[in-house]
Amino acid sequence: MTIEDMVGLLAGCCTTVAFVPQLVKIWRSRSASDISYGMYLVFILGVVLWLGYGVAIGSRPMVLANAAVLAQAIAVVILKRRFKS
Repeated sequence: MTIEDMVGLLAGCCTTVAFVPQLVKIWRSRSASDISYGMYLVFILGVVLWLGYGVAIGSRPMVLANAAVLAQAIAVVILKRRFKS
């Protein structure tokens, strides 16, 4: 593993872990009323594009990180719909 891959994996871990507190808060409060669908949909589009770019250039750290972030972002949108008042 190269130093570049290690930096990429560390960056991916940081951005992936950043979503955990938001998901936990939504789950515990059973509310996602402050979450913007528009922001998350644009964010998801960006992550899908980064994921595609990672696949295109063969960057395993980029693919793994963006796949994990994509799953979490989709989970936030699903929870927002589920806990809609």
